[in-house]
Amino acid sequence: MGVARGLHAYFVVLPRKYEFSDSVGGLSVNRLLLKLAMSMVVASLFYSMPAAAQVAPTTKKAASVKITQGPEIEQANSYLTIVRWTTNNPGGSPEHYGVVHYGTNPKDLSQTAKSPIRLNFSHSETVFRVRIQGLQAGTTYYYKVDSMEANGKGDGVTSEVKSFKTK
Repeated sequence: MGVARGLHAYFVVLPRKYEFSDSVGGLSVNRLLLKLAMSMVVASLFYSMPAAAQVAPTTKKAASVKITQGPEIEQANSYLTIVRWTTNNPGGSPEHYGVVHYGTNPKDLSQTAKSPIRLNFSHSETVFRVRIQGLQAGTTYYYKVDSMEANGKGDGVTSEVKSFKTK
């Protein structure tokens, strides 16, 4: 398929004749239109609002949230300890926090660590992982876990008190 060449349109503007052809300053009209179209596509990418398109809706809260696995310690070092547990999907707002209350006395779990998580409403379970940093080496710590929505409203589940010893 070839490109038509030599097309001319004549029109009169007082007092001279002007010619319109299929090339403008060495650029064919097809190439000029292609550059214009590409510029429009690039400009539309800067104008789009992808963050608004990714906001997940709030869903119905679960009737009750239960811990189905854990909590358990993935690793227990003084520089980094990770606590993991699984619950049924709590529902509510998509932004949640896993929370660990801990301390060196099982009756005083006044220290808190929390990590954000984004719920996947198509999954029936949610895995929480919370990082605790800056612990003392060779020390026994006691902890319990719970979870909450980003607004601070708890999911209504708390584990029993457990313990671990840092390396």
